Amino acid sequence: MWKTGIYGKISAPGVALLSKFFLFALIFWLVRNPIAALLIFFVVLYALDRRFVGLFPSFLEPIKRNRRLAALKRELAQQPHNVSGKLEVARIYIEKRNYSEALRYLEQASEVYESADVIYERGLCKLKLGDIREGERLILQSLDMNPRVKYGEPYLRLGEAFAESDPDKAVSFLRQYRDVHSSSCEANYKLGRLYEKLGSRQEARQAYEEALSIYRALPRYKRRAERRWALLSRLRLMF
Repeated sequence: MWKTGIYGKISAPGVALLSKFFLFALIFWLVRNPIAALLIFFVVLYALDRRFVGLFPSFLEPIKRNRRLAALKRELAQQPHNVSGKLEVARIYIEKRNYSEALRYLEQASEVYESADVIYERGLCKLKLGDIREGERLILQSLDMNPRVKYGEPYLRLGEAFAESDPDKAVSFLRQYRDVHSSSCEANYKLGRLYEKLGSRQEARQAYEEALSIYRALPRYKRRAERRWALLSRLRLMF
């Protein structure tokens, strides 16, 4: 059966697979070597994904991040009271998912500077390190200071943190995140995944369909950031 794809055009399940097959066949016809064709195919597929979708991770970003981290640490060795430098180091560690190191730098910075953003980041680190109660307290404190801190991201992280232990609470947080991001495919996709964990298939399907509906209504310049979540929502509806 033909269905409407995430790009608003008519497509069928399997068209993407067929297009990849024909791309590989074309590359193989050009190079006449299956191993070389396979390598070129994956390079082309990766480049297209990084340009248009974003499912695959960037290979260059970790290198840039590590170089910046090393430079910041050299600066801090010379200027140990540089609060902005400590905050940037902490945020790089959060991106690297090294939450214990991130928390160490955040707590140092908090001794002389406090803000809703910093309190939220401390709470996030606590969540990731397993201290859910303290993490929730800090994140809710940051939201009291600024309800739009990090554009609603705290609600998303709380929803993820409580997905296993308190699903109803998690749904409540994700709904608040969705209220802040009324045009977020990510919010609806993650809400759908949570509903699946709760066994609520119909609600999950509605959330995925809402993600696709939002995607189709977005202007073209905003679609790049949301395309990954729209594609994942489409896949959840298919399987």
